[in-house]
Amino acid sequence: MNLAFTYYMPTRLIFGAGTLKELAKTPFLPGQKALIVIGAAGAMRTHGYLDRVVALLADNKVESAVFEGVLANPVEENVMHGAAAARDSGCDFVLGLGGGSSIDAAKSIAVMATNPGTYWDYMSGGTGGGKMPPNRALPLVAIPTTAGTGTEVDPWTVITKTSTNEKIGWGIPDTFPKLSIVDPELMLSVPPRMTAYTGIDAFCHAVECYLATVNQPASDSHALEAIALITRYLPVAVKDGKNMEARSKLAWASTEAGICESLSCCISHHSMEHAISAYFPETPHGAGLALLSVAYFSFLAERCPERFGAMARAMGADTAGMHQREQASAFIACLRKLLSDSGIAGEKLSDYGVTRADIPRLARNSHHAMGFLYDLTPVALSEQDTAEIFERAFA
Repeated sequence: MNLAFTYYMPTRLIFGAGTLKELAKTPFLPGQKALIVIGAAGAMRTHGYLDRVVALLADNKVESAVFEGVLANPVEENVMHGAAAARDSGCDFVLGLGGGSSIDAAKSIAVMATNPGTYWDYMSGGTGGGKMPPNRALPLVAIPTTAGTGTEVDPWTVITKTSTNEKIGWGIPDTFPKLSIVDPELMLSVPPRMTAYTGIDAFCHAVECYLATVNQPASDSHALEAIALITRYLPVAVKDGKNMEARSKLAWASTEAGICESLSCCISHHSMEHAISAYFPETPHGAGLALLSVAYFSFLAERCPERFGAMARAMGADTAGMHQREQASAFIACLRKLLSDSGIAGEKLSDYGVTRADIPRLARNSHHAMGFLYDLTPVALSEQDTAEIFERAFA
């Protein structure tokens, strides 16, 4: 356990079923005109969430403009177009409404609305320019409608540069939302498969942050509870999406895992998935993580089993009398069961167009674009090791 750490959590969180209505009266909105950022799929309009947010903001005497069209794996063009929309409409804060992609895009739009150049000038990995934005970003509000990314309580935003197939996570203190409203009622409309993908995303956030070399007491506590909650309630929500208890528990677990990402960090499992969805953007992020998870965590458990026992116990395993390696194996067994119980155990990388011939470039890309997460992984992984994990994921 690392007892030298930084604890910085500046986001005001309003959590609970029905709390979206707080948008009409909260005194904590950071401006008088919002750019509402939503995805391209149209779900925010179909389910009436956009109209509700616009009306609630108006009740709070806040005007709004809408930027629509963010891709499921958001790209730099989304960011630059959204930033122009924020400037042109005179918005003084940005509100991300939807899944992680919309909120991530909102964060990046908030940065580029006030700063010169291109978004990639500020990326710290791959071909990014590594600059620090000279101007403060616009303030942010986040309203998630899925339980997966935890981006409502962390500074991270993940954007892809399509011309170089680089999908990079990045963040600064300004990209923490000022206010987040997590209302599980908005998650009742998420279909079963997407419920599974987003839940596994949150699960992997918690596991990776627990294993990361920068883990700390608070992140450990949140991570283990999130792992336990997702193990228990994700299969329930997949089978019965209207189960309010399951949706609420998953929403909190996702937020907890997001807090973990602020206090600890994800590791190279995410680097590897980013490579997949950079080259194959139709791959949902949670699906990519699920497809890699057994091979990846098995590889780590074989070489560094020390912290897997606590996670196995959080998932319900009885590890009494087991040695560390047996406890690590118990975690992998529980992971396999979770994937099966969530209805996605039968999926394959080839379902998304990935072939074994792609492995070298995927391994190379993961070290190039998101190599900094390898530095936080408890096992040193070479490019050859990464390729072996990809190979195992095909088995």
